[in-house]
Order: sequence, then structure tokens, then C-alpha cells
Amino acid sequence: MNENSKIVTALLAGLAAGAVVGLLFAPDKGSETRDKINESLSDLGDAIKERAEEQFDQLSELKDRLVSLVKSKVSNVEDIVDDEIEEHA
Repeated sequence: MNENSKIVTALLAGLAAGAVVGLLFAPDKGSETRDKINESLSDLGDAIKERAEEQFDQLSELKDRLVSLVKSKVSNVEDIVDDEIEEHA
């Protein structure tokens, strides 16, 4: 996990914790407080899903680049080997 991901994760966790603490100390009825907590947790869940999807997309792009790079290197090595074989044949 890179530094930016850690910061975003910590920020989301801090926001969720702050929202829950704020709601718990708010002078609302219990049912209203529970509804607000549920809504906040739902929003947090959505944010986590979105972040996870972004990370998955980045990993997928990295995988594609690495596969392409490896294929290119293998092709270069095959060309070198073929040239050497032709040279010594």
C-alpha cells in the first residue's frame, strides 16, 4: 500500500470515528442517532468500495504494463537467440 493510500484510509477512518462520536453526543433521540450512524456507516462503506475499486484498477493497469514489458523482453531475447543460432549455423 503506497503512502497516499495509507493517508486516504486514515482520513476515512478518522472521519467515520468523528461522525460516530459526534452523533453519540448529539442531543437527538436514540432512533434518530441510530439512523444517522447507519447512514454514516453506509457512506463510509461506499467510500471504501470506491477506493478499493480504484486500487484494483491501478493494480490491473500495473499488471498489464508488466505483462507487456515481460513479453517485450522475452521477444528481444528470442531475437538475440535466433540471431546467435543463425550466426553459428
